[in-house]
Amino acid sequence: MAKEKIEVGVIGLGKFGLELALNLRKLGHNVVGVDTSEERVKAAKPYLAQVFQADGTDPKTLEQLSFQDFNYVVVSTGDSLEASVLVVLNLQEIGVNKIWVKAISVAHKKVLSRMGVDYVVFPEHFAAKQLAHKLSTPGMIEYLSMGNDILIKERQASDWAGKTLIDLDLTNNYQVQVIAIRKNGSEELNFVPKANESLGENDVLIMIGARENLLKLPEN
Repeated sequence: MAKEKIEVGVIGLGKFGLELALNLRKLGHNVVGVDTSEERVKAAKPYLAQVFQADGTDPKTLEQLSFQDFNYVVVSTGDSLEASVLVVLNLQEIGVNKIWVKAISVAHKKVLSRMGVDYVVFPEHFAAKQLAHKLSTPGMIEYLSMGNDILIKERQASDWAGKTLIDLDLTNNYQVQVIAIRKNGSEELNFVPKANESLGENDVLIMIGARENLLKLPEN
């Protein structure tokens, strides 16, 4: 089954907004970009089919560009809290269903949450937290913002060679779950690995779980 395309409006084509728009395009989705800066609009035009130099704080402009019909609208208006809040109010006024916003501070995030914004992202905060976890948790691949400090961590089988996932019973013993295995050091991931298949010494297990539980695993 083909992946369903979504229509996304991105207001603000600075570093975060443009990068998000480009990645959405790479994933096959339709993106309409808007920015007040002529320079940013020119920079985005080679990559986005529809880019407009327009003011997102003007509700008539948003309505004319059919933002009310998009599946999602992402607001990334740089360092202006006032502009961000005004854009959100305008989007709500014209009936946009799903609004995601980049916050520039904790206070901004609180305001947006109280306004009923569907999702608020604070990139600097998230990046700093992810780096802190990566520095303090050996083998960590990614930090997931899912509550309880959920991490994805890799571990070489080594001393678990010859055993199966059933033998290890990591879910019951450590409350972590193996989501993939790289066989014999390969870069290719084998997702949903067979629980009754013996592990090789050079196999690498990709596990997900709370940080405190992942740290309880024996070192290899």
